Amino acid sequence: MKSIKKRYFIAGTDTDVGKTMIACALLAKARSQGLTTAAVKPVAAGCIDTKDGLRNDDAQQLLAQCTLPLYYEQVNPVAFIDPIAPHIAAQKEGQRMQVDRLVGYTSGVIMQGADLTLVEGAGGWRVPVNERETLADLAIGLSIPVVLVVGMRLGCINHALLTVEAITRDGLTLAGWVANCVDPEMIELDANIATLKDRIPAPMLGLVPNLVSVDSPLARIEACQTYLKLNLLLN
Repeated sequence: MKSIKKRYFIAGTDTDVGKTMIACALLAKARSQGLTTAAVKPVAAGCIDTKDGLRNDDAQQLLAQCTLPLYYEQVNPVAFIDPIAPHIAAQKEGQRMQVDRLVGYTSGVIMQGADLTLVEGAGGWRVPVNERETLADLAIGLSIPVVLVVGMRLGCINHALLTVEAITRDGLTLAGWVANCVDPEMIELDANIATLKDRIPAPMLGLVPNLVSVDSPLARIEACQTYLKLNLLLN
């Protein structure tokens, strides 16, 4: 099979909108098609201190979907214990993150040449890295297209359109977006999706129902991939 080498930055309209689940599901679907996969979550807050070092659950889920033999530290090079904004976590630990270093860490994985490499951000588009840089600058530095995960709940239209506007103004391509139903009781879901389809100038890659009732993260990833149109990212 010919190598395709596709790379995408996975962004979200907010924190807890399902970026990791969507990223893992896209990787899992690629694996099922015989493609090689890799992933990076350059910055993760909310880690557990283990005998092997700091470990983040989201990053471990991403690592499990990588076919390339990556070490944990390659997938998650910058880790913090407290589940707070990364730049605040860095300050508390006496560290200072820099985008050029994050670009270097991430590029090291991208250069390994997987068919599909996904780079997952943290929180929303403008999450600070330090006093002047944000994670958007990481996406800009990598110069790769963006996949936006929209957490479907009240207020999501404004969050999504502002994020799309910011991505475009930053000179990046929005490759597509995923509607993830984080609120199972959202009123007028169809009308909200219709509005987003009409106003976002990129294809919808999937409508994922609320999967909280599914027993395990792995089962949720397996269920999620059935709702995603990976082919739109591989063309």
